[in-house]
Amino acid sequence: MDNTTLARDGGTPVRTTPLPSVFDSSGRRFGDEEVKAVERVLRSGMLSATWGTEVPALEREFADLLGAGHAVACSSGTAALHLAVAAVNPEPGDEIITTPISDMGTVFPIMMQNAVPVFADVDPVTGNLDPAAVAAAITPRTKAVMAVHLFGKPAPIRELRELCEQHGIVLIEDCAQAYLAPVGDTFAGRIGHIGCFSLQQTKHISAGDGGLVVTDDAALARRMRLFADKGWPRDTDERTYLFLALNYRMTELAGAVTRAQLSRVREIVADRRTGAARATAGISDLSGITTPPDSGDHVYWQYPLIIDPEVAGDLHEWAAALTAEGVPAVGGYLTSPLYAAPAVRERITYGQSGFPLQGTEYPPGLCPNAEELINRRLLVLPWNENYTGADVDDIVAAIRKVHSALAREA
Repeated sequence: MDNTTLARDGGTPVRTTPLPSVFDSSGRRFGDEEVKAVERVLRSGMLSATWGTEVPALEREFADLLGAGHAVACSSGTAALHLAVAAVNPEPGDEIITTPISDMGTVFPIMMQNAVPVFADVDPVTGNLDPAAVAAAITPRTKAVMAVHLFGKPAPIRELRELCEQHGIVLIEDCAQAYLAPVGDTFAGRIGHIGCFSLQQTKHISAGDGGLVVTDDAALARRMRLFADKGWPRDTDERTYLFLALNYRMTELAGAVTRAQLSRVREIVADRRTGAARATAGISDLSGITTPPDSGDHVYWQYPLIIDPEVAGDLHEWAAALTAEGVPAVGGYLTSPLYAAPAVRERITYGQSGFPLQGTEYPPGLCPNAEELINRRLLVLPWNENYTGADVDDIVAAIRKVHSALAREA
């Protein structure tokens, strides 16, 4: 067996059996509890949360889990962020500062509420918002900051909250990748005014799609609950519509599955952390590779590495070589920063109007650290609670093998 020649060059791959994946049952924890939950809802005959019991129970349980005053369920993580922006209620043309490294679900809710996304640069190691860059981006039009806890590593959220308080603006946390990520004595999602979570297929827990929002502000919670239900104040028994809003309701089926998943989230996070610690220990001596910074707060939605191309070699060669070894890897995470997507840079929005981005430019070089990460340094490996010790050892072996072949050491 050839253990030194890269598989991409004809050598024997480190691994031929696929790693557990969130895209099938090998990498998801669905069991009898979820099956019973779905059956319970189907046999009840009530699949709508408007008259059901599962989603209200989920909202109480999720609020209790995070120690929040209120939780609102909705149909997706993107919907959760849209609820948050709608609660902020920006005027057309107001600005919301956010990150260029995330899913577009972070940005489109800003544009859908006719606000303008302003992109601040990120930390060159974590990829999270840099508070100094956020501070420099604040203008009289700034209405909110939307911070993302990228890959499960909390952003500097206390600094961002202090900054927002100084300027009288709202802080929204996008916690889609950061379930139960510790921030001091609390969790991601509990420092900002609003915390948003996703239940999409690949997240720590899943109902296929779904979203949850937490806040301590009763007025914000009510506005988000109304926005998820067409502005219909069902609690007052009026068939009226208080403001422009959409239908983002969660179904009872999704609510019931999520309730079962909530019982697993602590062990899922713990198992992801255990596997990641084993991986980090196995590769921390490699030159030109920076492992994820972790002060006991990273919950590893993915496992990101920072590659120094001058030392460790080309990012995209790394991704291709690792994938050939049986360890999937993506160079850059995104094809380009979010502001370079046609919908944003070319202002493809409402008809030919370009609204609300008319007159706004997002040129190359806008966020140099983010562009450097995407183009040259950020290597992302899927991560999973169902990885065994042997699985992690294979990942380590593949990384060490590729490093041996590609690193440019003297």
